[in-house]
Amino acid sequence: MKLKPKYILFCFLPFSLLSCKKDNYDAPSSTLKGRILYNNEEIGLEYDRVPLEIYQPGFGKKGAIAASFAQDGSYSTLLFDGNYKLIIPNGQGPFKWHQNTAGVNDTLSVAVNGNQTLDLQAIPYYLIRNTVYKVAGKELTATFRVDQIITGNEAKNIERINLYVNKTQFVSGADNIISAVLPGGSMADPASLSLKVNVPAIVPAQNYVFARIGVKIEGVEDMVFSPLQKIQL
Repeated sequence: MKLKPKYILFCFLPFSLLSCKKDNYDAPSSTLKGRILYNNEEIGLEYDRVPLEIYQPGFGKKGAIAASFAQDGSYSTLLFDGNYKLIIPNGQGPFKWHQNTAGVNDTLSVAVNGNQTLDLQAIPYYLIRNTVYKVAGKELTATFRVDQIITGNEAKNIERINLYVNKTQFVSGADNIISAVLPGGSMADPASLSLKVNVPAIVPAQNYVFARIGVKIEGVEDMVFSPLQKIQL
């Protein structure tokens, strides 16, 4: 015997209500944000390359809530209120994150209750400082110094230094219209360095570019960068 339409609707209605009740959870609404710094100095990174892992112990979710850093070392993520642990995995980033006695990157505990800012501290292998850009026609010259921060047994050598120039604010080895390189072994004086490029024609035309200096460290995947700068041509 076939069921009349009104009875079919009645039969499915309870399941529909159950489904709505199950899926009707509030979205996370608390923002945890901050920057990764060295003594309040920006550690420049490549966009979306250095991961930040966030865990909520005892909540039933074993995997990490994945986040990453912007070019200026900032991060921002939406979370539910609660207790979390943050960690930058071993081998990630051009810096030393605080480690436990076993030499493994340690976790940082944070209690989230509404929007809040949490700056993270790390020690970079190097920092690029005193960067000055000068334009002569289409030639762009960058002068700067590179300071070694980590010395002693944990020190690492510089593999190369790059000047990257792009037409957008995303500037790195993967995002540029022109670049120049200085091999690490060619540095005469790290306190007085320079690199130059001839900026190519940009289509559509624009009278500005963005530039950064990047340092590749031997044995470290991620480069450390100078702050992003907009330059009028």
